[in-house]
Amino acid sequence: MKSSNAEGPKGKRFEELIVYQRARGLVKEVYALTRRPAFAKDWGLSDQIRRAAVSIMSNIAEGFERGSNVEFVQFLYVAKGSCGEVRAQLTVAMDQGYVSELERERLSDTCRVISGMLSSFINYLKGAKLQGPKYTPSTRNQTAEEVEKRISALRAAQEANIRSRGAP
Repeated sequence: MKSSNAEGPKGKRFEELIVYQRARGLVKEVYALTRRPAFAKDWGLSDQIRRAAVSIMSNIAEGFERGSNVEFVQFLYVAKGSCGEVRAQLTVAMDQGYVSELERERLSDTCRVISGMLSSFINYLKGAKLQGPKYTPSTRNQTAEEVEKRISALRAAQEANIRSRGAP
C-alpha cells in the first residue's frame, strides 16, 4: 500500500522540489568522485563527504514530510549546514589531490546555489501565512488544498530564486 504522503496529486511530493532535485544531482556527483581509486582509499573522507551530501537531500525530504513550516525550516537549516560541510570536505579532497581545483570550484558553486535556494525557501516559509498541513483544519479536502497552495508557492519562490541568480 502506498502512503498518501509519499505520493499524491502533481506537485505534492518533495521529489518535485527543484532544490531537492539539485541536491540529488550533487549526491550523484559526490558518489562518482569518491569512487575514484585514490579517493576511495581515504575511507574516512569519502564516507564523510557522502554522508554530508546525502544529508542535504534527506533533510529536505524529512522536513517536507513533517507537515509544519516551523519543522521544515529547522530541517532546511540542517540541509544548509550540510552544504557548507560538503564545500569544506571538497577543499580537503583537493588538498589531498583527489579532485582538481576546477572540480572543487564547480561542486562548491553547486553547493552555494543549493544553499541560496534553501535560504530563499527558509525566508519564504518564515513569512508564509499557511503554517503547513499539520496546522490546517482536519478535513481532508481543506488539508489537500492547503498543501497544494503551499507547494505552488514554494515552487514559484524557487523558480524566482533561480532566475534571479542566473543559475543553470
